[in-house]
Amino acid sequence: MNGKQRIETVLEGEWPDKRPVMLHNFLLAIEESGYTHKQYREDPEVAAKVHIISTEKYDPDGVLIDIDTATLAGAAGVEIDFPVNDPARCHKPLLKSLEEVNSLEKIDISKNERVHIWLETTRLVKKYFGNEKYIRGNCDQAPFSLASMMRSPSQWMIDILMEDPLVFKLLDFCTDITSQFIELMAATGADMVSNGDSPAGPDMISPGQYAEFALPYEAQVVKKAHSLGVPHMLHICGRTDLILDKMVLSGTNSIELDYKTNIRLVQDICKESKVVFSGNIDPTGVIAFGTPTVVEEKVIEILSVFRDNPMLIMNAGCAIPAKTPEENIRKLIEVTRRY
Repeated sequence: MNGKQRIETVLEGEWPDKRPVMLHNFLLAIEESGYTHKQYREDPEVAAKVHIISTEKYDPDGVLIDIDTATLAGAAGVEIDFPVNDPARCHKPLLKSLEEVNSLEKIDISKNERVHIWLETTRLVKKYFGNEKYIRGNCDQAPFSLASMMRSPSQWMIDILMEDPLVFKLLDFCTDITSQFIELMAATGADMVSNGDSPAGPDMISPGQYAEFALPYEAQVVKKAHSLGVPHMLHICGRTDLILDKMVLSGTNSIELDYKTNIRLVQDICKESKVVFSGNIDPTGVIAFGTPTVVEEKVIEILSVFRDNPMLIMNAGCAIPAKTPEENIRKLIEVTRRY
């Protein structure tokens, strides 16, 4: 089997010839390529080259195309900061009051230059690897997370506590933007699409609030992906034990989770729901700052828990830091494949 076939097999609930690896490694890939984040995010040919170089160096089964966590916010009108050597980030929220939601007009994100760069990068990587590697086109933020950027995270928490009906109007607006990105990304030939919704995790809101304000909108985004014939992956940082049973109700094909989440609980819920797990090695404490021996121990721990379940893609729990040692990445892949 090649990489694409391995991941497709796992998504079907079957055993591949070897466990697949798909790394959240764009920060490391940029660092090792010698390009700056500015060059990476402004030129799709550079971005594609960064991913191609990294993929040929380490030979994972899948390639995750990611650029930053602020592209959709910028497309919606949020003021963005663009550091030369770091990912773009939100600088000022767009909406000073929730009432301003009433004046929002529908946005066509296909006209946004930064969205176009994500899409063209994905097309170029897919064209290069064809059917050899599984290409995951990340589509930035899920609706709840995008809404928090439009209002600011702290103000958004107050908004949902107040349960103003305009909260749902903003979530509808954000769902349309995220769904547009899903549709555009699917047209690139990407094998999978994905979204992040970390502000919706238990570190920020209660399970009940997740069920009311995040889950229904994640489900709409997943439904959009499925209507286009592509599988979906949902990422939430932090300890997600309290919402795992709800996350799988979104209909997503795969969940990508942080190292803080109980791996045995993940295995039980994924096995029952037939959802693929992607993760969840600590990207900083283990992959970046650990030794190859520590990396091997953590990989084996996950593989041991999933020994009777084929639905696993080995990965870090979140983005792998730029200064990660090469030997740790190689050890992760080598141990996964020989286990």
